Amino acid sequence: MSGQTLTDRIAAAQYQLTGSEVSRAVCKATTHEVMAPKKKHLEYLISATNATNVNIPQMADTLFERATNASWIVVFKALVTTHHMCVHGNERFIQYLASRTALFNLSNFIDKTGSNGYDMSTFIRRYGRYLNERAFAYRQMAFDFTKVKKGAEGVMRTMTPEKLLKGMPVLQTQIDTLLEFDVHPKELNNPIINAGFLLLFKDLVKLFASYNDGVINLLEKYFKMKKSDCKEALEIYKRFLTRVTKIGEFMKLAETVGVDKNDIPDINYAPSSILESLETHMNSLEGKKG
Repeated sequence: MSGQTLTDRIAAAQYQLTGSEVSRAVCKATTHEVMAPKKKHLEYLISATNATNVNIPQMADTLFERATNASWIVVFKALVTTHHMCVHGNERFIQYLASRTALFNLSNFIDKTGSNGYDMSTFIRRYGRYLNERAFAYRQMAFDFTKVKKGAEGVMRTMTPEKLLKGMPVLQTQIDTLLEFDVHPKELNNPIINAGFLLLFKDLVKLFASYNDGVINLLEKYFKMKKSDCKEALEIYKRFLTRVTKIGEFMKLAETVGVDKNDIPDINYAPSSILESLETHMNSLEGKKG
């Protein structure tokens, strides 16, 4: 016997009558069953984002509509499905989200039906904020930090100083909003939050790679920058150092949901001597004695 409620079946049937297979698949992915969205529905939606005749706004609007449900289960699954589409779907999906003036409005969401609903509501509010920030970062940069080319020839390593000083705070804000999910191992206690956490973990691995590339680029250009840019770059680097520990701690949590220890990046600390040389240079530009 399926755990779908009568409401789930009616919602899916309504979309079937109106001929929207995409909206029906969204309903099927966001049922009242305490399980992660089914793979077959997610795969259908991903393939739909690549079809030229599919209405992306309608797909996204159905997800936003599901996120207004009273049940934490439906709302959380709508967020997980949206995140999955951002990661695996055609870029048109995140482009549409980035073009919208309003996204998820969940800052006051609370499901008081039982302790689990109450606890999960906290993570729904945080998750909604992150997905909004993810789309906002795309709007500001016109690319996805998790998908850009990494390494020596990558986007963040070859960026001009001007773009770098604009882009790094945007990236830092996206990372900060992700880290604010702030979950503890004992709270990863159902398949839905686990599915969301896994997507966040994978995002963080890629975001940190971009962050690291950006910092390397910043350090390479630092000693040739004018004073005002040096000051900004120094603050960006200091903020990077304070986030490294938090990023490492968040990543280690992935073992709780079955991620192999070898697949969790080892976040190394930068030697304090780097910060000292940057500050010495800044002081010399400001005419201060070491």
